[in-house]
Amino acid sequence: MALIVHKYGGTSMGSPERIKNVARRVAKWKSAGHQLVVVVSAMSGETNRLLDLAKSISSSPNPRELDVIASTGEQVAMGLLAMAISELGLKARSYTGAQVRILTDNAYNKARIQSIDESRIRSDLDEGMVVVVAGFQGVDERGNITTLGRGGSDTSAVALAAALKADECLIYTDVDGVYTTDPRVVPEARRLHAVTFEEMLEMASLGSKVLQIRSVEFAGKYKVPLRVLSSLTDPLMSLEEEAKSGTLITFEEDSKMEQAIISGIAFNRDEAKITVMGVPDRPGIAYTILGPIGDANIDVDMIIQNASVDGMTDFSFTVHRNEYQQALDVLNNQVKAHIKATDIRGDNRICKVSLVGVGMRTHAGIASKMFRTLSEEGINILMISTSEIKISVVIDEKYMELAVRTLHKAFDLDQPV
Repeated sequence: MALIVHKYGGTSMGSPERIKNVARRVAKWKSAGHQLVVVVSAMSGETNRLLDLAKSISSSPNPRELDVIASTGEQVAMGLLAMAISELGLKARSYTGAQVRILTDNAYNKARIQSIDESRIRSDLDEGMVVVVAGFQGVDERGNITTLGRGGSDTSAVALAAALKADECLIYTDVDGVYTTDPRVVPEARRLHAVTFEEMLEMASLGSKVLQIRSVEFAGKYKVPLRVLSSLTDPLMSLEEEAKSGTLITFEEDSKMEQAIISGIAFNRDEAKITVMGVPDRPGIAYTILGPIGDANIDVDMIIQNASVDGMTDFSFTVHRNEYQQALDVLNNQVKAHIKATDIRGDNRICKVSLVGVGMRTHAGIASKMFRTLSEEGINILMISTSEIKISVVIDEKYMELAVRTLHKAFDLDQPV
């Protein structure tokens, strides 16, 4: 008997019939003798509806109250699933994040998990119950409801799996695994049978929407076995067949992975670029610019500083497009005059395209091939960032799909392994 954590996303919970299918799948695993903890997202579209309701009352909703509202979508979903499981003759009990005592910090709308009290869940599992937990939420030390940010249900599931020392965490979604790139952009994209945690972490951070980045970080840190599968398959398929489907997130590279130089291409449309023009090239200037940005809880991605000319330089960085205007306001109000910058310029019509692969460690010439491929298509590179297993470029948004398709073909990702 194994302890398994399932997570079902909004599409998987999108209608009463789909919720019943989730219950049938859970019952199949339970009947095989496993202990089951099931983490659920709100029904598809429900979180957006709740946030729109809040914004119809206030143009700038109070973050604490916004979390109170947003968390209710998962509470409805968990109750419905627990009822559906009970209808199949199994014992089930649902819990909110607060009831489980998923303790977080108090950063409303994007809180981070600090600890989990799993005792209540273990007690229910010992009594033969299926435990259903609302994802995406927790509670701070003062009892305030908090949410973990978009995609936070993945993090809830992996964190619970880590706390419970689960044998495996299965992430059920509307796709059947991790692909070499988004099949909607490149129809020839292939499903990967396995990918390393390093690669998955890079893909998640670079725009792949299959898994939320913090869930991958959790899984890697606590060595949680992780698999991505589709919830839209036959819920009664055999466990053996289901175990072979999807994509396994592995801890170590295997021999086949070494044959693939590039595992996938990630892209992100949600980028915006900001350049602080004409700043003094002196020690501490990066902190002077980015310190107030960090204080405003704005995440910075890529950073580049031009070569100094007559003691002056230009400093560029990227942020999420949703935080673009806030970042500009911080720079104009707190930084520009202080450092005597000549101008602050922004561009929110860019995107980031990235090659990811552990094979880069042992193969030279990847960057030059990437740059040549883009050059031959007339695509100008605005920024470049590299790590041991990834190369990212910022380009004009209008060239994104062309760049992804061309690179996917150039690196033979459409070819069977």
